[in-house]
Amino acid sequence: MRHAGRSAGKIGSLEGFSAGDVTRQASARITVATPGQGFTDITEAVAAFVAESGIRSGLVSVFCRHTSASLTIQENADADVRVDLMTALDGFAPRHGQYVHGMEGPDDMPAHIRTMLTDSGLTVPVGDGRLALGTWQGIYLIEHRDRGHRREIALHAVGA
Repeated sequence: MRHAGRSAGKIGSLEGFSAGDVTRQASARITVATPGQGFTDITEAVAAFVAESGIRSGLVSVFCRHTSASLTIQENADADVRVDLMTALDGFAPRHGQYVHGMEGPDDMPAHIRTMLTDSGLTVPVGDGRLALGTWQGIYLIEHRDRGHRREIALHAVGA
């Protein structure tokens, strides 16, 4: 949708195009012990998995096997960004809202809502054997519950 007074962005040509067969795949799981509500940077663990997989070009899938924790790609330079993101999530799904579901505690239903707003899975391109993240991007597990949990992350890479 175009807005009056704004010009459309310009899309550049394809750069670094390559094509080839998928000849390799790898999978593994990592467990993350969270301290409670907040962000845990898992970028290095995912990068180590990609390096061990031997895949130089392809995709890595990162999947959180829980409904009250989630994944995101966010800025990794300024921790204040993550503080502000948690504040925003608190506004979207307050801890003590008028929820029907509550048998696992008052933080459980807001955790489910927060997971729905973020995501349980991510896909990241792999190029030259490395995650193709931007300069200031990191992969984070977001714990939405008040107390710590052991969270399982499934990893799968495909490529060549």
